[in-house]
Amino acid sequence: MKVLVVGGGGREHALVWKIAKSPLVKEVFAAPGNAGIMEFAQTFPVAAEDVPGQVALAKKLRADLIVVGPEAPLCDGLVDALTEAGLRAFGPNAAAARIEGDKSFARDLCRRHRIPGPGFRSFDDVHQALAWLEQRGDLPVVVKASGLAAGKGVTVARSQKEAAAAVRECLERSRFGAAGTRVVLEDCLEGPEVSMIALTDGRTIVPLETARDHKPVFDDDEGPNTGGMGAVSPAPRLAQRLTGQIEREILLPTVHAMNHESRPFRGFLYAGVMLTQQGPKVLEFNARLGDPETQPLMMRLKSDIVPLLLATVDGELERCEAPEWDPRPAVCVMATSEGYPGSYPKGLEIRGLGGIERDDDLQVFHSGTARRGDQLITAGGRVLAVSALGNDLHAARARAYGALEKIEFRGRHYRTDIGAR
Repeated sequence: MKVLVVGGGGREHALVWKIAKSPLVKEVFAAPGNAGIMEFAQTFPVAAEDVPGQVALAKKLRADLIVVGPEAPLCDGLVDALTEAGLRAFGPNAAAARIEGDKSFARDLCRRHRIPGPGFRSFDDVHQALAWLEQRGDLPVVVKASGLAAGKGVTVARSQKEAAAAVRECLERSRFGAAGTRVVLEDCLEGPEVSMIALTDGRTIVPLETARDHKPVFDDDEGPNTGGMGAVSPAPRLAQRLTGQIEREILLPTVHAMNHESRPFRGFLYAGVMLTQQGPKVLEFNARLGDPETQPLMMRLKSDIVPLLLATVDGELERCEAPEWDPRPAVCVMATSEGYPGSYPKGLEIRGLGGIERDDDLQVFHSGTARRGDQLITAGGRVLAVSALGNDLHAARARAYGALEKIEFRGRHYRTDIGAR
């Protein structure tokens, strides 16, 4: 069969790498792809958000399955358009993807269906938001742009001044564009964070292995939030009983809630969960695989992913056997451009990849790269995701960081503590 993967980041590179291993697959395509994806798939310069362009490409290629990776085209209705064109598309439709595209909606959904989460208020008026902050007094408070902001629209404000500035950035200065026309102000939860992702066809859920993302740009979780500086799987020290509790109290109720509200969810349902003293609580929902969690998860997944994707699209997930996982841990460390998550240069030459011996236990997934003649160059804030398996967490970290140190580009930055705690 022919598979088209929509997107061009590290998540999509990891998906393409895994899908290409399937004996069911004859050809893999990607749009727009990146310089690393070209090794496994033919790429086409169609933007992920170009819904008509992606539909036309899928038809032209006669793709048997289209896997939509990023959140923006999901929220823009790409799966709806592909389905209407008679194509098999993996991912939630626009109505279901709203669980990520509108944080205010997601919080209201949790409130209506008693899914545990933080206390919150939503505002689209800057004066009302600032007045509420002045009355609240309790700090810290989390300020979130309600729409899609590529993981950067979140501020953990530890003072009234910082909270007010974050609100003004969204509602007055339009820092996040349409994504910030509404803000969600939340209680700040405390505890370790875990990424829980499940495949679901709206009736059956198949939980994936756990992972832990590292969002802040600097070591020790300092600095502004990013799209993700690295990840480890499984999440360290997460007891099996807690995994079961999250499935019972968050994942299953969310699937039922979406069905109840006529928004059946099919695809990867991602719950970012904080393990508080009062129990697990939802930090955020995503309507797709996380990035960079996908990279270590695909390294650990031993089963063929394609039958699982097809069964999800066809509503037959209950017929699939549970996926098999490598028991060894995996670590992913992100190399980023200088200045990220703010402004950063592009077009810088990347050197050193040729000196890395890659195999099924070590892969370098491209997040923001391109080709300029014979040169590999940077093309994004997050550039490369070095991912490794090891017999234990120490061995996985050592191999990932050992490979990363061989990669060079001007201003390269990475955290040194991914998976260390």
